[in-house]
Amino acid sequence: MSVSLKVNGATHEVDVDATTPLLYVLRNDLGLRGPRFGCGLAQCGACTVIIDGVAMRSCITPVSAATGAITTLEGLAQNGTLHPLQQAWIDEQVPQCGYCQNGQIMNAKALLDRNPKPSDAEIRQGMEGALCRCMTYYRIQKAIKRVVQGTAAARVDEAVDAAAEGAVARTGEDAAEGAV
Repeated sequence: MSVSLKVNGATHEVDVDATTPLLYVLRNDLGLRGPRFGCGLAQCGACTVIIDGVAMRSCITPVSAATGAITTLEGLAQNGTLHPLQQAWIDEQVPQCGYCQNGQIMNAKALLDRNPKPSDAEIRQGMEGALCRCMTYYRIQKAIKRVVQGTAAARVDEAVDAAAEGAVARTGEDAAEGAV
């Protein structure tokens, strides 16, 4: 059966069985590596994609049911610039093994699209079901909050941290001069 999919803004025609999981088509036929096979039971979230604004588990979604616009991790960056969530993940050093990060970022994107200023409790609730074996949940929450606060606020925090580090360095220099 020929299926037409709109993935990351481009239309693709694939010839597959209608019951084939969307994950297999994305990875095997379209060569996208963002969504990953984790459990195959929609329990871990590693395969998460966004279909028409809703985070969906592509491992159990038949390709025939994927009739809306599909966004994968690869579709978040624009014109060579990382999406703010991707950049926040780097800035907060979220990944350890990295396996779950596709699902984490895609769930966070869907969460922020429907609630641009979630509370800590809403972040935790919105990220339920996206499992991280390395237990980086606090860093994930911090990265999401970084995006919520905006990059300008994050830059202010970085400037304050840099100023504090500079003050510590100057205090150390002053002490060293006094010792001479």
